Amino acid sequence: MKKRIIILGSFVLAVLALWSLAWFVLAGLVKQQITAQAQADGITAPQISCGTLTVGGFPFRFDVDCDQARLVSGDSIIALRGLRASVRIYAPTHVLASALGPLQLTDTFTGSRNQLSWSGLEASLRLADWRIARASVSARDIIWSDTLVGESLIAQAPLAELHLFDIPEQHDAARRTAALAGYLLASDLAYPGLTLSDTNAELQVELSGLPDDVRNWGEPDLLPKLQAADGQLRLVAIRGTDASATLDASGALMLDPQGQLDGQISISSTGVAERIGPLLEEPWRTLVLGTPAADGSYANQLNFRAGGVFSGLVPIAAIGPLY
Repeated sequence: MKKRIIILGSFVLAVLALWSLAWFVLAGLVKQQITAQAQADGITAPQISCGTLTVGGFPFRFDVDCDQARLVSGDSIIALRGLRASVRIYAPTHVLASALGPLQLTDTFTGSRNQLSWSGLEASLRLADWRIARASVSARDIIWSDTLVGESLIAQAPLAELHLFDIPEQHDAARRTAALAGYLLASDLAYPGLTLSDTNAELQVELSGLPDDVRNWGEPDLLPKLQAADGQLRLVAIRGTDASATLDASGALMLDPQGQLDGQISISSTGVAERIGPLLEEPWRTLVLGTPAADGSYANQLNFRAGGVFSGLVPIAAIGPLY
């Protein structure tokens, strides 16, 4: 009996030693891969760096802490404090993330500087067969400010949520395409520039024709493949309401063989034209929102075809090919 206990104990110790070695090797590889992103040029590939980078969570998690994270992509620079991502060993396709903030966004071309702060931000991503099963971001007490000169409030909301869900019935295994449903909610939104307060905003979309492997989303021919797969961005509903105004929009957009937008968006509103007067002058306000009906409501349809945007049949803008 004593010999068996010794053998069992030796086996357990050997397993623990091997797992400890494997964990530290994997942790080193994770840190190496993240550090390598700092060598990107920030133009053809985003450059990601951390002021301090640590990998912890031994023995059952990998907790990656990136303090003073910095991302450079083209003219945009994003700086973020207290970024953490965690993966549990027994659920390797489920990533949990959080950030302390604030997030600083700088555009070196225009010179603009914005800040986004919050009291709590949490995110999660769960994959199934390399498709997004669900992705969520939730933030509380959000404040968006212009920080170019001092700090000027742009908008704030006590809660905002973004969710993405796989649509299993639209997965095409033969064509290797998938579809996602998206839902965005902002409650009690305040936007002083448009005199908005206690506004509830909601966005529901569906995007089809996506590669069913997220590892292929970064390919340069993603948009041509999306067009070839008859991919469509369906605006199920865009809704915004407050005490004196409503805005509703829906429609669908696709890419034609030349890479140009094709589709329609229908817009109906009450009280919006009066709100955006200082920001969208005539004739553009009427071309976008339409003319008022007898009850004061507005309705219009924007059409996208052959590289143009049309208000009904009237051309109002041009959009070049997206690829």
